[in-house]
Amino acid sequence: MTKNEILKQARKDNRTQLTEIESKELLKEAEIPVVEAKLARTKKEAVAMSKRIGFPVVLKIVSPDVIHKSDSGGVKLGLSNATQVGNACSEILSAVKKHYPKAKIQGVSVQKMARTGVEVIIGMTKDAQFGPVLMFGLGGILVEVLKDVSFRIVPLVKRDAREMIKEIKGYPLLEGYRGQEPADVPYLEDLILKVSDFVDKSPEIKELDLNPIFAYKNGAVAVDARVILEPAS
Repeated sequence: MTKNEILKQARKDNRTQLTEIESKELLKEAEIPVVEAKLARTKKEAVAMSKRIGFPVVLKIVSPDVIHKSDSGGVKLGLSNATQVGNACSEILSAVKKHYPKAKIQGVSVQKMARTGVEVIIGMTKDAQFGPVLMFGLGGILVEVLKDVSFRIVPLVKRDAREMIKEIKGYPLLEGYRGQEPADVPYLEDLILKVSDFVDKSPEIKELDLNPIFAYKNGAVAVDARVILEPAS
């Protein structure tokens, strides 16, 4: 689906929260690297897709009403065969129905299990005074625990992106702390600029979260994505 089609569908459904699949389609159109996610509406579809994609895979609940997927048992990682995928699909659906009995469930997303890297986050929120503000920091659950992040007002230039990365206390992790694989910092700089440009050209987006992004010594990829739209005017 194109950006316009995704936005049109969300407006038609009277919702501001995009699903992960919709969020990733938007980002992919803006040439922001994401782990592609496909929608499986049934267990049979999930198994067939997993075989096509190649194991190991990740399954996640797809519902505009479920924001914190992991907290409600809506995510299963590292599934290495068809039986595990089938069982995981059943477990996800029953867990989410228990936590969110009124949630509208579209199915599950199936995606390739990405190789882990240094986890970082790029996010955007809108400030009443300054407009869109971009955030960068250590990602995964670390962002909530350490809150090791930096901020800049959109649009950014290359120097802003470089400074954002070097400002965080966890910067040594990106340099390859204690023998860990270093991150491709110039690639992360370009990624921040791509997100800045995407946000600058998309006034209908209210919030954006790419978390986690796995940063490697060559490149990086967003494993999860969340987009919230401005309310319909």
